[in-house]
Amino acid sequence: MTRKPIDYLQRILTANVYDVAHETPLDPAHNLSRRLHNTVLLKREDQQPVFSFKLRGAYNKMSRLSEDERKRGVICASAGNHAQGVALAARKLGCRAVIVMPSTTPKVKIDAVRSFGAGSVEIVLEGESYSDAAAHAAQLQTERGLSFVHPFDDPDVIAGQGTIGMEVLRQHPGPIHAVFCAVGGGGLISGVASYVKAVRPEVRVIGVQTPDSDAMLRSVRAGRRIELAEVGLFADGTAVKRVGEETFRIARELVDDYVVVDTDAVCAAIKDVFEDTRSVLEPSGAMAVAALKAYAAEHKLKAQTLVAITCGANMNFDRLRFVAERAEVGEAREALFAVSIPEQPGSFRKLCELIGQRAVTEFNYRLGDAERAQVFVGIAISSRDDARRIASHLERAGFSTLDLSDDELAKQHVRHLAGGRAPHADESVPLHERILRFEFPERPGALMRFLDRLKPDWNISLFHYRNQGGDSGRVLVGIQVPPSDRKRFAEFLDALGYSHVEETANPAVRLFL
Repeated sequence: MTRKPIDYLQRILTANVYDVAHETPLDPAHNLSRRLHNTVLLKREDQQPVFSFKLRGAYNKMSRLSEDERKRGVICASAGNHAQGVALAARKLGCRAVIVMPSTTPKVKIDAVRSFGAGSVEIVLEGESYSDAAAHAAQLQTERGLSFVHPFDDPDVIAGQGTIGMEVLRQHPGPIHAVFCAVGGGGLISGVASYVKAVRPEVRVIGVQTPDSDAMLRSVRAGRRIELAEVGLFADGTAVKRVGEETFRIARELVDDYVVVDTDAVCAAIKDVFEDTRSVLEPSGAMAVAALKAYAAEHKLKAQTLVAITCGANMNFDRLRFVAERAEVGEAREALFAVSIPEQPGSFRKLCELIGQRAVTEFNYRLGDAERAQVFVGIAISSRDDARRIASHLERAGFSTLDLSDDELAKQHVRHLAGGRAPHADESVPLHERILRFEFPERPGALMRFLDRLKPDWNISLFHYRNQGGDSGRVLVGIQVPPSDRKRFAEFLDALGYSHVEETANPAVRLFL
């Protein structure tokens, strides 16, 4: 028996979502628009009461359950955002809900589920991904006789998410080149594509995935649903091992193209949205913006209207440090280099002179062996070509240089581990090392002023600097100063005028530096 096709246009037009959801604004991203030379519009689903679009589909599904089904209760599996939607819907409809979440779910989402549920929700943590949680939820559903509220593979859920597409076309009746949607299980893009392609088929619908959670893209290419062995967890809202049967069918038929974005690109997109809106998206919520930027560049688009659905803002605060650091590399605003310099007086100064007035984001140097030392340096750039020019400039000056901007090990670990204990070619010669923390004014020339005043025969044995975005830079410096020069060194510090603290006797220096 052939299944009757679902009329998603009718389902979306009659979806019951506005008891709990808002019609979110379609905001222009002015700064991003100027940079890309296109009109960029953000569909602000991060402004929903649960800071995600997921409550639309959850409420539409739950409101259509029978009174008896709601009385018995519902169950769902979710990485967090769908769970919050179910929790809020359960409170609104007066029913109980069991919510199974992966153990990797950010604490901010778990706490939010408890808050939105207001006593009507039981939370169960199980597995490392949505798929693990879903398997456990299916078991509990059978044991307790609950109604399952699927996060994506359900016509009522898909229709609820499709109201986003309906709002976009109503809010911007003019030409739209493309709408970009993050894809996990496929509920959002299935709903949006179902409406957009029915009403304005010329508008392109572009799916967005990360390289470690690209189940939909692999499935579409293979012509069948592919299950991933593992999924990445940075963009936890789209960490789905296997897409839905119905969402796969719709996406395969209606989605025009896919863009894959990496972690750095997503971090850069989070920063872009913050600079335009002063809002902080979660990684999954910024994926559409990252893809929009990449798509516009690849296709050399100009004067087009591009819509990105910013689908969530449930960001863990402690993840912001990582995002801020990786955003510079993702936006090609920072290049990382390993530079080998001769271990002799004047080499460090020469390197600083070659870098010149460029903004240094990080500088790690530690006295090496008797021959050479390695410097790890981050430099602000305007493009990848700029990074190549800097590397060539240093090479021509005789400094062996390796561009580490795309090296994951360097970006995640090496930049924080550069340093170590200082060896010496002749162990019988005392190191006479003084370790000081300085606050350098965050302005061009501050480092050269320091080097100009430094006595030529005082060797710099350690240097670490990281731009923290403030009005002064925190710098750790090791300088070899013979005991006979103590008075002159004190005079140097006074004349320099930079705030400093001596750390030579700090136990951490003896242990690690």
